[in-house]
Amino acid sequence: MQHRKRKLLSTLWVALTATVVLNAQEPGEDKWGAWYMYFGTNKIAERLSVHTEAQFRFYETTSNFNQLLLRTGLNYHINPNAIATMGYGFIKTDGSFDEPLGGLDGREHRIFEQFILKNKVWELLFEHRYRLEQRFLELGNATDTQHRARYRIQMTLPLTDTFFLNFYDELFINLQDDLFGQNRLYGAVGVHLTENSSVQLGYLRNQFANAVYDRLQIGFFFNPDLRKVFAKKAKDES
Repeated sequence: MQHRKRKLLSTLWVALTATVVLNAQEPGEDKWGAWYMYFGTNKIAERLSVHTEAQFRFYETTSNFNQLLLRTGLNYHINPNAIATMGYGFIKTDGSFDEPLGGLDGREHRIFEQFILKNKVWELLFEHRYRLEQRFLELGNATDTQHRARYRIQMTLPLTDTFFLNFYDELFINLQDDLFGQNRLYGAVGVHLTENSSVQLGYLRNQFANAVYDRLQIGFFFNPDLRKVFAKKAKDES
């Protein structure tokens, strides 16, 4: 009798634990999520600028945190239409939803190398971004090192001096295991707030091998020339 009671309690405990786990790992694919983003290109010399970036990603528009992404890098402006970058990123992921790390909390240190080419066709502004990434992952109690290549083609169409449209498609290629990583298709309406700042409101379709996620994106872009800030500060102090 005692043995049967213990067995029943064990069964109930397993069932309860499974229910909690399943509820905690809902598929984020069923949610309309949101990414809130900041991007900056901060000029510090004639050919040098600093890239700054912060992204806060949610499974739902204002709740259920998914991912924090912080990235920085040093840009070398070869000419107005060509930029080479080397940088570092830190990514922290909450695995409550099964995206994309299989329900595991994760931390990532990432080194990246990047090359951007720009060109103009009629009124359309094109940007080609090539990026290599070395990813040092901590997934639960396991660690892993992965390598990835990314290519993004972006097109910007000015509508007026204030408003513009922005579109891009970005392909992620794994350099180990399965070749296809993900594909991001994006469209947005943008507003120039000042000469060096703008806001974009857009939609991202983020496709993985076995899932597709719909994400609202709100991005703020601020590109100050820090040389002017430093010059003004030096003048005020003189």
